[in-house]
Amino acid sequence: MVDVKRIQEGNYDLLTVVGDVDASSSIELDNAIEEAIESGGKKFLIDCSNLDYISSAGLGVLEEFRKRDITMIIYGLNEKVANVFEILGLDQLLVIKQTKEEAKAALG
Repeated sequence: MVDVKRIQEGNYDLLTVVGDVDASSSIELDNAIEEAIESGGKKFLIDCSNLDYISSAGLGVLEEFRKRDITMIIYGLNEKVANVFEILGLDQLLVIKQTKEEAKAALG
C-alpha cells in the first residue's frame, strides 16, 4: 500500500511517497506523477524518506518518467531501498540526493 501526496512548493512539485510501492500499488505512483505533469508540472522532487519498499514495477514507473521532458530528483532513500536502486543501476540513470536541501539545490 502506498500513499502519494503532492504539494506545490515554489517552482516545483513535491511528491511524498509513503509506504510500499509494489506491482499492485505502482499504478498509484504512476497516476500521481502523470497528474502532476498534466497539470503543468515540469520540476519534481520525490520525497522517499517514508518509502519502505519498492519493487521493480515501482522502479519502472520512475524510470519511465525519467524519459519525459521533466526534471525529477529523488531524495531520502533508506539504505534498503537505495540498495535496490544501485543493484538495478538506476542510481546511474536517476538523480538521487540524500536530503531535500541537496535536491532543491540540484533543481537550480
